[in-house]
Amino acid sequence: MKIVPASPADAPAIANILTGWIAATPWMPRIHTRASEKCFARMLVDRGWTMVARDGGRTVGFLSRDGAEVHALYLSPAARGKGIGKALLDEAKTARSQLSLFAFQANKGACRFYRREGFIEEFRTDGAGNDEHLPDIRFNWRAAL
Repeated sequence: MKIVPASPADAPAIANILTGWIAATPWMPRIHTRASEKCFARMLVDRGWTMVARDGGRTVGFLSRDGAEVHALYLSPAARGKGIGKALLDEAKTARSQLSLFAFQANKGACRFYRREGFIEEFRTDGAGNDEHLPDIRFNWRAAL
């Protein structure tokens, strides 16, 4: 498995991973069209925010980060539970001494993962500030001094 900067050729796989996660998550509302998800994936790549995990040449996960703000971390179903999400997050941690992100409160697995990886809950919201209107949690991580 390799972690590399995303290229435009990765955008379709990134969109497929994101779309697949939304489709497989019962509590997640579908608020964007497939076309807008493809545009979103291209934007993440074009802005230089995204690292991808490749396994055997296939894109199996991605992490998008603007400075210290992690905007997305998603894996294909086959890539979960294999340390790939941790590897993507560890790469982001080497680039920054502090990271922040939001995770939906309903995404219990992601919240456990971030806590296990040293993220501390800063606050919770009722979801009024996100597109999905789902309650979320703000997490922060700081490198040890």
